Amino acid sequence: MAGGEYSSALSQYGEHLQRRRYAPNTQCAYLRCVAHFAHWLTQERHDLAAIGQGAVVRFLSEHLPACTCPDPVRRFRHELQAALGHLLEVLEAGGVPLQYPARNSAMERELTRFDTHMRDVWGLAESTRRRRCRVVGEFLVEHFGERPISMTTVKATSIRRFILGEQGRGPAAVAAIGVAIACYLRFRSISGDRVNELKAAIPRVARWRLASLPEVLTDTEIDELLSSFDQSFPSRLRAYAMVRCLIDLGLRSGEVVKLQLDDINWADGTINLVGTKSRRADALPLPAATGAAIAAYLREERPATSNRAIFVRHVAPYDEPITTTSVKRAVLAGYRICGWTRTGVHILRHSAASRLLRAGAQMKEIADILRHRSLDTSAIYAKVDLTNLAAVALPWPGSAQ
Repeated sequence: MAGGEYSSALSQYGEHLQRRRYAPNTQCAYLRCVAHFAHWLTQERHDLAAIGQGAVVRFLSEHLPACTCPDPVRRFRHELQAALGHLLEVLEAGGVPLQYPARNSAMERELTRFDTHMRDVWGLAESTRRRRCRVVGEFLVEHFGERPISMTTVKATSIRRFILGEQGRGPAAVAAIGVAIACYLRFRSISGDRVNELKAAIPRVARWRLASLPEVLTDTEIDELLSSFDQSFPSRLRAYAMVRCLIDLGLRSGEVVKLQLDDINWADGTINLVGTKSRRADALPLPAATGAAIAAYLREERPATSNRAIFVRHVAPYDEPITTTSVKRAVLAGYRICGWTRTGVHILRHSAASRLLRAGAQMKEIADILRHRSLDTSAIYAKVDLTNLAAVALPWPGSAQ
């Protein structure tokens, strides 16, 4: 990389890190990572025009394992990957034409059409579309490679073999992959392809609706979990407020991270949920304890940021949204303090429904609070009301009356 090019890019890179409010030691480490990459580019006789995702992949996979560059270069893969990701962002923003690996344009167009149809016609959530596109992409690569995509060449045995896997998959994996492939075949059917034989080849996994019993926390366990956040640890108030949203409002992790400052009406004591899984806007009463937890976080712990989300990052880059991983980490932190080995987050939503049921709420009220479209979805929680179930249970035949 030419000296002038390197100096200019390095200056822009440093300004980029400062705008993102990275700590000085992190900025220093990332600059050394970029210097390491620049040294390798010089050895390879590349300039700025050669930089792109392909060059980064080569640097990390080929050069790094056998690196003999002199200190003080940085050699931590995760650190280099993050630093070079910022470098590509800076160069692209500066108008540098970056090189990217060639892609199968036919497959890209097919997956784009499929994703657009799922979004605009079926109204599927982004996370669902992403999972299904990943599965369908793997199937298309395996079956077509770089050849044109034509469903007339796909055999029923190919569908079945892909879904079941070479080494065999578990029932849950077979069901999930089968749903994704069925969704794609439905899309192809709407496009005019005859795929009835292929749809019939999808393995069916036995699954009885409402057969399982949801795991829930008892009132004592809920109190213990909430009390665990009294201890001092990083982002404690954010973790406590997020867990209160899960337990008190029965929110999903994705709904927690999407909450905006403007969604809370403090005067009326309500909270608006927009862009949820049910794809509708809902207004729920905001419990006093939940509101107090959110207010404490906003006043005492939330960093200054342009992000309008209620829950934000506590490390640079501050202005980017958090993900559901942050919610899961908050819940797991509470579990660890309680000495539990649980790993699931959705148990808190189940527990919210169970608490409502024990408090005497009607099934329709529970369905409204959890934003279920059908009462059948909420009916499973009637099975965890063991007290009322025992009152109507008949004696076992032949047992003592």
